[in-house]
Amino acid sequence: MSFFKNLWQKFSGKPVDWDELEETLLRADLGVPLTLKVIRDLQTLPKVTSKEIVDTTRAEILRLLPSDNPPLRPLPARPKVILVVGVNGTGKTTSTAKLAFLLRQRRHSVMLAAADTFRAAAIEQLSTWGERLGVEVVKGQYNGDPAALCYDALERAEKQNVEFLLCDTAGRLHTRANLMGELAKISRTLAKRDPTAPHESFLVVDATTGSNALMQAKEFQAAANLTGMIVTKLDGSGKGGVLVAIQNELGIPTRFIGTGEKPDQFAPFDARDFVERVM
Repeated sequence: MSFFKNLWQKFSGKPVDWDELEETLLRADLGVPLTLKVIRDLQTLPKVTSKEIVDTTRAEILRLLPSDNPPLRPLPARPKVILVVGVNGTGKTTSTAKLAFLLRQRRHSVMLAAADTFRAAAIEQLSTWGERLGVEVVKGQYNGDPAALCYDALERAEKQNVEFLLCDTAGRLHTRANLMGELAKISRTLAKRDPTAPHESFLVVDATTGSNALMQAKEFQAAANLTGMIVTKLDGSGKGGVLVAIQNELGIPTRFIGTGEKPDQFAPFDARDFVERVM
């Protein structure tokens, strides 16, 4: 059952229990600030029914989420470099490949950098995706320097006039300072080749993670200057409310969502469609 249908049924035909409503909104991963804002708005109304609860919550979510999501566009005369970051198990490598698939569908040239050098399986996984998509994958030695690999990939992308370079970085715990520092090193190294690179940094968030994803976003924001999120597993038990909390508290917009394993089960984020169909 969707979040809004559940919200309607839970509070239909009875006086609102404010503690229960607060718990329900928090369990949906909407975050404390938004939850308290919804309750304050409702408490100003002369009468609160399930309709008012749903309408007010929906309106607040739509107010927070960006009304437009501009498509990724290439840069003039140089590759646009996109870092893809996140913790282990979020679907980071798969999301990188799906983004490459989407860009290829839009007739852009793409190159992949297998910068997750600490996991041989990740290099092989991205290589397999590259073969399927007809996209070149730049890869180095297992346990090699990911910053140097990204630099080499950017150099190659420049020589081949590739429009987009997608760097799949290693999954890392957001609580490990040394691993987070490595992301900053990748950015510094890329900037030696192009002072404006990386041009985008996308955090991959598993929707089933819940409120812990907010803590992940805070740490990755400090290390990688995030410009957006890719939210995965919205086809499963993930409620998706955490992307609203991250937008509200950190200002990081969701750029793409994944709703399955197939390459085409990946799309640009549309706020109204998300609120009406996913939540």
